[in-house]
Amino acid sequence: MKALVQRVSSGSVEVENEIVGSINSGLVVFLGITHSDCDKEIDFIINKIINLRIFGDKNTDNFEKSIHDSNGEFLIISQFTLYGDTKKGRRPSFLNSAKSEYAEPIYNKFIKKLKEKKLKVQTGIFGAKMKVNIVNEGPVTLMIDSD
Repeated sequence: MKALVQRVSSGSVEVENEIVGSINSGLVVFLGITHSDCDKEIDFIINKIINLRIFGDKNTDNFEKSIHDSNGEFLIISQFTLYGDTKKGRRPSFLNSAKSEYAEPIYNKFIKKLKEKKLKVQTGIFGAKMKVNIVNEGPVTLMIDSD
């Protein structure tokens, strides 16, 4: 499992010209799922992102607070292209991306477990063509990999 995490001052996701999820200050998480991902990877990524100290306080931008400490919000977007392999040729290979039948239940379980942490969670729509609007704060962008 991979999570591309961006600290944002706002974010939203649009499907068919309708906003389906939006947040204020928090994290946009692009979530990539591979063939072998299960509860172990879900728990690792969730634990990592809720405890990352990448927020500042009102006086500084130092990395001192977690999303939980700063009352931030999550916007979770499925992103199979995180497992795109560009080493050969000109077209990415997505052999390492899990098929929808496997990935969607993992994605839904990830969201369910994150919501159980009592944090505000918004999402895109799995498998939909989405437009994601982000105001990256910092900018801060981190790749978290459960491998």
